[in-house]
Amino acid sequence: MELAQFRESLARATPPSEVNSLLRALWHDAKGDWKRAHEIVQDEEGANAARVHAYLHRKEGDLANAGYWYRRAKAAVCSASLDEEWESIAASLLAAQPRA
Repeated sequence: MELAQFRESLARATPPSEVNSLLRALWHDAKGDWKRAHEIVQDEEGANAARVHAYLHRKEGDLANAGYWYRRAKAAVCSASLDEEWESIAASLLAAQPRA
């Protein structure tokens, strides 16, 4: 799935079945359901999960907590807009997904 297709899926009521949990979290966030996005990412491990977690706390305005998660992701604190960060994370996660 390409980023444009992922964005188009936001018009649907449910996330695409072929995306992983981190992309589902970003999908719910983009639909305005921060809480559901956070619930999903809380159960995940690894640098990509930490990066999504950091983004969500940055969006929430909890910059100290976001900083913790950026450090866990071994990533610099993002200074781009939230939309740009969301797109960057989504694009990298989509590129890493196995192709069907």
